[in-house]
Amino acid sequence: MIPALSRRDLFRGVGAVGLAALLAPQVTAGAPHHRPRAKRLIHLFMNGGPFGPDFLDPKPAINRFAGQRPAEVDLRTERPTSGLLGVPFAYRKHGRSGLEMSDLLPRLSAHADDLCVLRAVHGDNPNHGPALFLMNSGTLTPNRPSLGAWLTYGLGTENADLPGYVVLCPGRPVRFAELWASSFLPSEFQGTYLNHTNLDPRKMVPHLHNASTTTADQRRQLDLLAELNHDHAAARGGDPVLEARIRTMETAFRMQTTASDAFDLSREPDKVRDQYGRTHFGNACLLARRLAERGVRVTQVYYGNGQPWDTHGNHNAATRTLAADMDRASGALLTDLKNRGLLDDTLVLWGGEFGRTPTTEGGDGRDHNHHGFTCWLAGGGTKGGTAYGATDDFGFKAVQDKVHVHDLHATILHLMGFDHEKLTYRHAGRDFRLTDVSGRVVTEVVR
Repeated sequence: MIPALSRRDLFRGVGAVGLAALLAPQVTAGAPHHRPRAKRLIHLFMNGGPFGPDFLDPKPAINRFAGQRPAEVDLRTERPTSGLLGVPFAYRKHGRSGLEMSDLLPRLSAHADDLCVLRAVHGDNPNHGPALFLMNSGTLTPNRPSLGAWLTYGLGTENADLPGYVVLCPGRPVRFAELWASSFLPSEFQGTYLNHTNLDPRKMVPHLHNASTTTADQRRQLDLLAELNHDHAAARGGDPVLEARIRTMETAFRMQTTASDAFDLSREPDKVRDQYGRTHFGNACLLARRLAERGVRVTQVYYGNGQPWDTHGNHNAATRTLAADMDRASGALLTDLKNRGLLDDTLVLWGGEFGRTPTTEGGDGRDHNHHGFTCWLAGGGTKGGTAYGATDDFGFKAVQDKVHVHDLHATILHLMGFDHEKLTYRHAGRDFRLTDVSGRVVTEVVR
């Protein structure tokens, strides 16, 4: 009979090997299905939904028929709308590619040859909640892993001292934490939400430092806790959920040092701060670049609190204000990534949960539109200087080379090295994936 091992023996013997593997800072990486074009993703999320023809989908027919309601725009949306609302923003061609861009985008227009514009994205629901879930998690309902969770599950992290998936928002977007949840994936893959309204890293990252306990004491406490947890798991044949929690606690411990550096914008020169703009969105874009440099796989930047792009009224004036801030920070981010040699292997995604109607709500607003809207990609193996797909003459419905949200997700996974049909997780008796049971890679926009 093999004698029973005491806890101390287990810790010193075979158990120590597994415990050491859990405690040691690790740079983990999954096994992509093919050579990835992008190592990381930065998602610039315009929560509320911008109107494509204001920016990258020119539709002169809207102005020609302003005030009228042609049969083509008699589509059902969330709220009643009336005639077409004119677009007061002019378009010009930019770059060697001649990409047509609105005068709302003076800084992004310098990157015309880096942008891959998807003009015919479409979803399944015109309500914020379901549309947010679809764009973030590939389903209209909650309780599914988010895109960022799937990517970190598949790829691991390049920096074990920081979370693999960070969410920046100066407030609370609609549906909040459900949008970056890991759901049935291990908890270590959930997004780490940070409210960056206060730029002091000690305020931005809650409980970053323990004023009553030294680092050495915390280390001893974690070692003891990990030993007890490991004994508990070993006696039960291993527990992946518990091991994920241990790794999460270890990351939190190491963040006491690394986060103070990564999230400290005062370390950036004033010239760089000014290029981005010292707004919430500008600060978040600069933080996204700093996190990309440090190996964070996925950084999601929500434009603002609530739904700032949800322009049911005063649309044109509000869009001018929103666009000026968005264009400055987004343009600075692409410039910065390019100058630092990061754009080639960083995929940048821009867009909202849906678009807006060409018809007016209340005389000066626009309603939600899931029938056809605009997103853009840059870097990470995409074809710059490209406009793919088309909406109808009024920018209402996707009609040519349509890209469903599942197709967008399949393409992102492909650029990050995965076959979207094979990146699965067994749960509740079936294999789940981000794209559910559909989706195709839009190879036409891949270099």
